[in-house]
Amino acid sequence: QVQLVESGGGLVQAGGSLRLSCAASGSLFSIDAMGWYRQAPGKQRELVAHITSGGSRNYADAVKGRFTISRDNAKNTVYLQMNSLQPEDTAVYYCAADRVGRIGVLPRYWGQGTQVTVSS
Repeated sequence: QVQLVESGGGLVQAGGSLRLSCAASGSLFSIDAMGWYRQAPGKQRELVAHITSGGSRNYADAVKGRFTISRDNAKNTVYLQMNSLQPEDTAVYYCAADRVGRIGVLPRYWGQGTQVTVSS
């Protein structure tokens, strides 16, 4: 099992920034990719960004140029730097982890979620 603990959500005005963190622990040999999903009220959960252990990154079109995913392998932690936030970015953000082939489909491991609210 892999445990994921998120932090860093909150309330911010449009145009502002937030940074989310996700620390992984447990059976880390079973994962080689970590990422962030989000779910807004009444909408399906969607992939925001993911990063592999080798550093390859992938972003949803809606966040390209505004969000940056990074990782600190020594700390087993992944970050999501979110800039130029807009009200449509309001959602619960979930950290996820799995093998690279599953991270964008149905990851096995999830964090508890952290609320991000962007006011206009």
